Amino acid sequence: MPSRRKSLMFASASITSLCSFVIVCLVLATKNWVSSEISYTEGNSTVKIMITYGLFEGFCSIAVVEGIGKPDTNFQVSDILENTKLKSINIVIIVLLVFNLFSLLLSSGFTCYNAVSNPYQTFLGPIGVYTWNSISGFCCLLTLILFPVNVEVNQLSLLAIRHCRPLKESKHSNTYGYSYWIILLIALFNAVTITIIVFYQRAWNSKRKERERPTEIAPKDGILF
Repeated sequence: MPSRRKSLMFASASITSLCSFVIVCLVLATKNWVSSEISYTEGNSTVKIMITYGLFEGFCSIAVVEGIGKPDTNFQVSDILENTKLKSINIVIIVLLVFNLFSLLLSSGFTCYNAVSNPYQTFLGPIGVYTWNSISGFCCLLTLILFPVNVEVNQLSLLAIRHCRPLKESKHSNTYGYSYWIILLIALFNAVTITIIVFYQRAWNSKRKERERPTEIAPKDGILF
């Protein structure tokens, strides 16, 4: 059976892994990844188009000053992706997040297992926890890079705006929402999980050295007898 210290530390690491898992689910489920708006004059009225979208779907809002506005309309992100390249990047981001879920699920499983037992296999111990959390952090980093690159370089917001209302105007501004930024929180929880296990290993190594020290400093004459 594991010591009380080990059980508490690995249980804490399991909680942080589960928190990361829940956040990835939230990231995939929500559509507040990026928002964009554009204003232009149409006749005697000023039209403002606002869109918000994520990896799967979004919504468009059209407001008309001194005129009649339109209700919000939902759209599928796959409908605005005009070519295979755009669809491929979006699929890669989704795959990264799904693999992130898988990594965090294994990390949570490994930490729970270590909280109640002492596995003989090395990979089932701290090494496995380090591995899966590092993979999760790497997936987070790639997602944080690929999504804004796809939005800015391939003008996804403009495609979404034109999907709501055909126009030639191209001046728009992008604002990244909470669904994008909380990916940093996943990386933070990964770091906390790894830090907890590092502290446990340091304490365990220090205790082991204390146990070995009396044998190392014992008199040679005493050892002969």
